[in-house]
Amino acid sequence: MTDMRRKGLILGLLAVLTGCASGTEEVPLQVEIAKNTRDIIKARRAGPAELPPVTRAELDALTAPALEARVERLDMAAYLYVSAERDEGAAGHVQVWRTGDNVSLTMRNGVLVATRGIGGDILSSSVQVSGSLPGPSEGGPQVHLIRTGDIEERRMVLACELAERGPAQIEIVGRRHATRLVEQHCVGDTGEITNSYWIDTGAGVVWQSRQWAGPEIGYMRFRLLRK
Repeated sequence: MTDMRRKGLILGLLAVLTGCASGTEEVPLQVEIAKNTRDIIKARRAGPAELPPVTRAELDALTAPALEARVERLDMAAYLYVSAERDEGAAGHVQVWRTGDNVSLTMRNGVLVATRGIGGDILSSSVQVSGSLPGPSEGGPQVHLIRTGDIEERRMVLACELAERGPAQIEIVGRRHATRLVEQHCVGDTGEITNSYWIDTGAGVVWQSRQWAGPEIGYMRFRLLRK
């Protein structure tokens, strides 16, 4: 990739999805280790399906978590940083991931429970998680409240089952992780979905996942670049 290709507008996932720029000033997209992590892991645009690459050395030098998120339907992606987190005991650990222009994704133990700023957002979700265990803990009902218009909301109830698919080695930016693949198959009034989680129980994280984010957004893919 040329230096020119490594430059572009600092945009969040919202701007990527809508194709609307928030300004015209070009800024370098090289990861700047000396800067604050919140500035480093802003969402950046480099065309469909392409993000400015980062190296393992750059990621290891960060002092806070970093996430890559990708919307399959639009083949667009962004980097995100943690803007807030809280421990809710038996109800799990909540992290709010954010882009540079305030699009956010909320996860509970690595399970997506809310989005903001994308369109057709998940307003809230009731999911099966337990304490500090990463990923979904068991089968059962999931309830999602989905934004369907400016003020309209839709309640979606899914009946879900978990299936263990065995050990799986994955690689994320030059680092291998020993995980187990867990698939969550859910059925509702509008059809069926399958979420996939690559879980490292020892590290207490979901390193990689593919999760449904509602009928408008569709599936999203996540890779935890740094925990």
